[in-house]
Amino acid sequence: MTRTALLRQNLAHELSARGLLTDPAWRAAVEAVPRELFLDDAVFRPHGTRWEPVHREHLDEDEWLRMVHSDTTWVTQVDGTGAREAVTPVAGRPTSSGTLPSLVVRMLQLADVRDGDKVLEIGTGTGYSTAVLCHRLGSENVYSVEYDETVAAAAARHLRAAGRSPHLVVGDGLLGHQDGADYDTVIATCAVRTVPPAWLRQLRDGGGITTTISGWMLGSGLIRLVLDEEGVAHGRFTADPVSYMLARPHERPSRPTFYAHPGSTREARVSPDLLDDWTGLFVAQLGAPSAELVRTGNGLALIDVATGSQAWTERDGNGWTVHQEGPLRLWDQVEDALDVWRKAGSPDQSAFGMTVTEENQVVWLGDPEGPCWRLPA
Repeated sequence: MTRTALLRQNLAHELSARGLLTDPAWRAAVEAVPRELFLDDAVFRPHGTRWEPVHREHLDEDEWLRMVHSDTTWVTQVDGTGAREAVTPVAGRPTSSGTLPSLVVRMLQLADVRDGDKVLEIGTGTGYSTAVLCHRLGSENVYSVEYDETVAAAAARHLRAAGRSPHLVVGDGLLGHQDGADYDTVIATCAVRTVPPAWLRQLRDGGGITTTISGWMLGSGLIRLVLDEEGVAHGRFTADPVSYMLARPHERPSRPTFYAHPGSTREARVSPDLLDDWTGLFVAQLGAPSAELVRTGNGLALIDVATGSQAWTERDGNGWTVHQEGPLRLWDQVEDALDVWRKAGSPDQSAFGMTVTEENQVVWLGDPEGPCWRLPA
């Protein structure tokens, strides 16, 4: 057995031992797909507030291979700069990565992909998850869309090296890919603010969409939706703390410089610390879906670019004061949503579900007749 084959086998064993890899067919795919082919010769790792490039040539070969085969997400591009081109640490947002294998298999297992299914993957990325799908389903049943031309070209090269030939498309994944429809499953390796209508139209009745719902506060929830005969998709979120980068067209707008305008001031009913909770942040985002979250030295700020509305908190003795300005009372919206959640016992995200039509998308708590929040159009 080669060194890399042993590392893949050890990775699959680790994921199985942790209860993250339960399907023998996906285990076989993890053991077969050479992850080192999909990360080229450089990746980024966190370095304070920046991203430090790590080049294969600067490491011992065994160290590089062990690093590549760890259950880790390796960032491969930051604001359009690839790790191979970077010499010193760079600032910015990650814009492409090689997702950690445990999350790849978590998504595939949640999607309930079966032998013979035709799958549309949104976000090819490095191509690793695409190759895992190809191993299970055959390349002819896998369609994958990548927004970034540079990332797409690298993924195509990686997949050829791995002996896989799926249908690769360069374009806006939010539009899906009509030429391959109807699909049994849509799997998104990027987050979306709302489910694109094209995904519903290109799915067969009874088919599933597996995605993360996120937003400009970067709260996130993982869900599988199933399409019924009436064209309505339903599903319940999982409790998994899973996040993906937002799809490029759904990314946060450019934010103006934040100034702490006094505005109207009152005592906060809830602590901003609730937004440190995974589900608390998700709920706050449901309450104020157009707001972006900024952490400050003494609390947090919410900013709505479109209306200029803002809210910011500051500690006041043992409590908190909130300042709000603009047509939207952002902190009021957040508090109202958090109040509903806390009255329900502050459950995790498995208590939430979602109903999607082409005209309306609603996240609900408890059941479809319970408290609900409409997602932005």
